Amino acid sequence: MKIAVITDDQQTISQHFGRAAYYAIFTVEGGQIVERKIVPKPAHHHPNHHDPHHGGGHHDHDHGSMIDPIANCQVILVRGMGTGAYNALTARGIQPIITDIREIDQAVSAYLAGSIVDHPEKLH
Repeated sequence: MKIAVITDDQQTISQHFGRAAYYAIFTVEGGQIVERKIVPKPAHHHPNHHDPHHGGGHHDHDHGSMIDPIANCQVILVRGMGTGAYNALTARGIQPIITDIREIDQAVSAYLAGSIVDHPEKLH
């Protein structure tokens, strides 16, 4: 299983999915973290990006390009996001969890322990 976490500083979870600079990606085997890597997250608005699968005018393709680096993750931990990003993630089979936990390691541990609380009411 792979868990993605949005971050700007590699220690805390960013407050907004679209503005975060990086993903921390955790590989979990047998309930244990076996790998952690940092991957740059494409920006929400990428002016030179054109997705041939979408017509112009929508910013859905921005969500697609942002999600591509974590396409093999099952879960993403965030502290805030818009409904468009939330829907784009779930459409790709990635479960967004909106947590109030700030520290990445603490949030991942809570997820693995089954004690993390999802706050979908914080979608904007």
